[in-house]
Amino acid sequence: MPKKLQLQKADLTAESFSTQNLLKETEGSKKKIKKSKPIKKYGLVWDSEKEPELVVELCKEQLPVLEEDSSKEIKTEKEKPINILIEGDNYHALSVLNYTHKGKVDVIYIDPPYNTGNKDFIYNDKYVDKEDAYRHSKWLSFMEKRLKLAKNLLKKTGAIFISIDDNELAQLKLLCDEVFGENSLIGIVTVGKGTTTGQDAKRFGSSADYLLVYGMVDFQLGKIAMSEKDKKRFSKKDEKGNYSTLQFRKTGNNDKRANRPNLFYALKDPDGNDVYPLGPSGYESTWRGDTKYFQRLERENMIEWIKQGRGWRPYVKFYLEGRGKSASNLWVDIEGNKKATIELKEFFGERVFSNPKPTDLIKRCITLANVISPLVLDFFAGSGTSAQAVLALNSQDDEDRRFILCTNNENNICTDICYPRIEKVINGYKSSKNEKVIGISSNLKYFKTDFIKGEATDKNKKMLVDKSAEMLCLKEDCFELVKKDKYFKIFKNYQNKYLGIVYDDDAIAGFKKEAKRLNKKIIVYIFSLDESAREEEFEDIKSLVQLKPIPTAILSVYKRIFK
Repeated sequence: MPKKLQLQKADLTAESFSTQNLLKETEGSKKKIKKSKPIKKYGLVWDSEKEPELVVELCKEQLPVLEEDSSKEIKTEKEKPINILIEGDNYHALSVLNYTHKGKVDVIYIDPPYNTGNKDFIYNDKYVDKEDAYRHSKWLSFMEKRLKLAKNLLKKTGAIFISIDDNELAQLKLLCDEVFGENSLIGIVTVGKGTTTGQDAKRFGSSADYLLVYGMVDFQLGKIAMSEKDKKRFSKKDEKGNYSTLQFRKTGNNDKRANRPNLFYALKDPDGNDVYPLGPSGYESTWRGDTKYFQRLERENMIEWIKQGRGWRPYVKFYLEGRGKSASNLWVDIEGNKKATIELKEFFGERVFSNPKPTDLIKRCITLANVISPLVLDFFAGSGTSAQAVLALNSQDDEDRRFILCTNNENNICTDICYPRIEKVINGYKSSKNEKVIGISSNLKYFKTDFIKGEATDKNKKMLVDKSAEMLCLKEDCFELVKKDKYFKIFKNYQNKYLGIVYDDDAIAGFKKEAKRLNKKIIVYIFSLDESAREEEFEDIKSLVQLKPIPTAILSVYKRIFK
């Protein structure tokens, strides 16, 4: 073959090969695009896959469980509920709580790392500094995973309060809009710190932090306590107590007779004269309610006639007792971080933690959640301020608020600061002035996160069940051991709720015998490799037991989280 033809043929072959490769690559790219996540048209975008978080990746191979450290149990009052402190990464703790406490938490307060670049945020065992090009992406990935898990724990009436400063305020707002829903935002509160920091020639000094508040679908914002200045308005007094007055004539928008004609009518004043609702310039206005409403207020001695100029005007009484006030989004009445540092120093005699939050801040958040005896979760527990806030509120009104605190043990913060602080609050301590401070009676269980192999083998399922006692006790709030056998256990709580755990089919007969002796309704978790709870085995005592198979339910929760 002539050399020229050979070259032409080679060129055509190469061109054909190149075209075929290009077509293949194009088809491959199309398939990848179809499989990829849709591009956001609006919202927060960051590189979430640049550096996967190691504690999250670990859960692809191992599953978190809890293990109690009984040496740290605190028990001062048997008839009180039990509070929980979990030592471990909060991602693992929240994963466990997604099984034990889904939809059970009333209030979440967290004070996460602010990502200032000044050694306050650790990602994959390294501090993230200001020069890290992916600083914000790492922080957002870190927060998103935890907030999604936290949302699952809130009741429909629950709320989350998040402290933050201006380094990540804007990003956190957009992230929370995505996680909780933009319409769930209750407000952004500016919280005075009491001191100004970070002053230099180029930037404003910082005198405030912020509090993002998101409420679930049925959340109702509560009231806060009145200040002494507020109380001075209630200067009048009768047999019911101190009160203030508000005129019975409607004021503000839509106060014209034309707006509500039926609320324009005559009332008889103390002199027997007709009084109509007239505005300041003499225009016809309306009363705040109809005649039946006014008559009811009169019967209850809630109307006070006050003489003004030439005539009388009716006013409604508002009593001080039991009254709160609506919270604004500016809080400068709470002593700031400086007081919080002094407050913590009282326990240890020296400064042991930087920038703790004031107890009064968290007490206000819990109060605004508007729940009697709420369950409070803080998964960035730090020095344990949230625990002190919960116990302090209980000491004021004798309610049974409870807390779950989660923190890692970085720099021994859990074992040397958080736990000792809680212990001192409960058992009492001597202040820095050597004065005895009486404790607030309560109880505490201390857990650590642990792991089992995640591969779905029968052996690993059995191991998960063997390690599940603490999780099940936490889920059912039953910790007092009533009966312990080789292959079953029975627990109860202070409200006489009973929990049973059956680890092996061979233990069913012995468990049933004990259940008959107790003659109490028992929630029973029974080991099963399938979803059967061995109902036929319990037919003769079915009125005494509520059967639940494990570990299927636990594994299904983890499958959803770690998919």
